[in-house]
Amino acid sequence: MAIEAVIWDFGGVFTSSPFEAFNRFEADRGLPHDLIRSVNRINPDGNAWALFERTEIDAEGFDRLFLEESTALGHPVRGADVLPLISGQVRPAMVGALTACKARFKVGCITNNMATGKGASMAADEDKASAVAAIFPLFDAIIESSKSGVRKPDPRIYLMMCEMLSVKPQTCIYLDDLGVNCKPAAQLGMTAIKVTGETQALDDLERVTGLTFAR
Repeated sequence: MAIEAVIWDFGGVFTSSPFEAFNRFEADRGLPHDLIRSVNRINPDGNAWALFERTEIDAEGFDRLFLEESTALGHPVRGADVLPLISGQVRPAMVGALTACKARFKVGCITNNMATGKGASMAADEDKASAVAAIFPLFDAIIESSKSGVRKPDPRIYLMMCEMLSVKPQTCIYLDDLGVNCKPAAQLGMTAIKVTGETQALDDLERVTGLTFAR
């Protein structure tokens, strides 16, 4: 089928990956590399991260529960210390690609986020909040896990977006920096692109859309 929509994750796609900030934090604290990601892999649908992204706990509850989970791995880390690491720097070329896609396709955003920071991007400061504030109005539809109560990789959230855009999954491209979130999109019939970096994402998106993006 012809492509009708391009659906995007936000963090790690339009902004630099939070994993980079996690690793810097771990190095500064003398913690094992990828400790924070390891905490988040345990009980991935019911851990502190998942519960906060569905707004089933608040920031205080996340702080406490993440500390319990990291302590169980032998390295106590407060959730309150992790939250400021989430928001990254905007990637202008990706925003340009979004604008180019919007001129030809429907565009949507599915973001797992938390009721923390400033705005849907969970920006840590006003400068970051201002930088991303101009991006969200470009989307035809947005689903935030913190508002919908459903989070990726639950297949329902992808189908919710398709319904909002009035498209079939088979006509959609989906971009996300996590393979676990790309998998259900692909299983539904979407063309999934795992974002490992800006250049790679733009190259892959050009290949499947036939568009050319400024670098």
